[in-house]
Amino acid sequence: MPSRFGGHVPARHPALRYALRLNDHGYFWESQEILEAVWAAAPQGGRERILLRACIQIATANLRLRMQKPHAAARLLGEALGELKALGLRNAGGDGFADGFPVFALAELVKAKLGRPQLAKVDWVAFGSVSRT
Repeated sequence: MPSRFGGHVPARHPALRYALRLNDHGYFWESQEILEAVWAAAPQGGRERILLRACIQIATANLRLRMQKPHAAARLLGEALGELKALGLRNAGGDGFADGFPVFALAELVKAKLGRPQLAKVDWVAFGSVSRT
């Protein structure tokens, strides 16, 4: 892992891909830890930082669901949805993580989870469940 990424976080960076897979296999805390390291190395003010922050919040929400803390999970998912909406307003165009990630599909999935009357352990969000663009 580089101490800093130049310009953008490559979508195919091994640490990033590993973190997303960890989340999708139920290793939420581990995923969050790696995503935070990637976030720290991402360029300041970049689109990747916004998407990474949303992914961190989603992984943390997943962990809260496992811990049977649905209200905390709903709050984190709501914050992630806000980040995803903010990301959608920013211009795309490049080969970074945020440029090819299906942000709209992830936002719709999170919105659907938040539309449920009560979240449960089975409502965790997998990044791989959204189609890639």
